[in-house]
Amino acid sequence: MKKVLITGASSGIGEAMAIEYANRGYALGLVARRLDRLDALKDKLAGKGVQIVTRSLDVANDQDILPTFESIADELGGLDIVIANAGVTAINRTGRDDFENERRVIQINLISAMATVDAAVRIYRERGIKGQVVGISSVSAFRGIPGSAAYSGSKAGFSNYLGAVRMELRNKGISVSVVHPGFVATELSDNMEKFPFVITAEKAAEAIVSGIDKKTANIIVPKMPWSILSRAINFMPDALVAKVF
Repeated sequence: MKKVLITGASSGIGEAMAIEYANRGYALGLVARRLDRLDALKDKLAGKGVQIVTRSLDVANDQDILPTFESIADELGGLDIVIANAGVTAINRTGRDDFENERRVIQINLISAMATVDAAVRIYRERGIKGQVVGISSVSAFRGIPGSAAYSGSKAGFSNYLGAVRMELRNKGISVSVVHPGFVATELSDNMEKFPFVITAEKAAEAIVSGIDKKTANIIVPKMPWSILSRAINFMPDALVAKVF
């Protein structure tokens, strides 16, 4: 039985991925700030016949990530996949709103996400595991979204970081995948229906997990139209991008 650890598993894409992996027979390590939500999810999945370990973790406290992961790896008897999914969104107008919101976005989406990857790779190396690391980025990594500059910057930075880590580990038996979801309807974002090509968390999770199982380096969800738009969007004029988003 393969073991997967998912951060930010209490809602949205993280929760949907946990359900998808349970359906596929994976043992689960689930972490998030809201332990009650994780335990409710554990109860929901009880009939799947898979081992599930839950831990409360606020990834903003990045010094807690490694010991939490080590504890889960010990209880599960190892780890095969670690998914850095925990993240936050924020609508913030540059020069008008509280910069602390921007700082929090960068801390959680970039610094804490990097710490998650680093902890996973450390465990793999120390335990001789040929594992897989997955980072959930965003299509906003390809072109910044007005009003979400810090979010877009954090995802662009994380995608770039994961690309560098993939090259660094290419001969170490550790694979790295980056996921670029388009617009996914979750409780994290209000008014998501106003954005183009919105899909459900369940549909996103199915595509993401399938891509991870194939060890695809760059997973774009949904593949169409974002695989095309990801290349074209940088050639679009600013006025058009601003109007769309």
